[in-house]
Amino acid sequence: MLRIALAAALLATPLAAAETKEQSCKYQAEVVAAIQKARLDRVKERDVPQAVAEAGPTWPENYNAAIPLITPWVYEQKMRDIRKKDLGAAWMELCLQQ
Repeated sequence: MLRIALAAALLATPLAAAETKEQSCKYQAEVVAAIQKARLDRVKERDVPQAVAEAGPTWPENYNAAIPLITPWVYEQKMRDIRKKDLGAAWMELCLQQ
């Protein structure tokens, strides 16, 4: 849980002046969703950064730095939750509350 709070806190502040908090949270949620998809695709945890990069993400490159921070949290979730829950939406909600 600490890892989630740390990543959310680090990423909640927009990195560019033109980027809003909502846009930053949206990108973060996309990162979480991509990691969740990698887990569903049975990608090994250590291979997630490469698998996500190969999928051609559309978020700004600086959000790739969050992948190693968020991946362990996603991989700690029960597989039934990975299949049934939208972790990206949950992250978005948490981020917007920061």
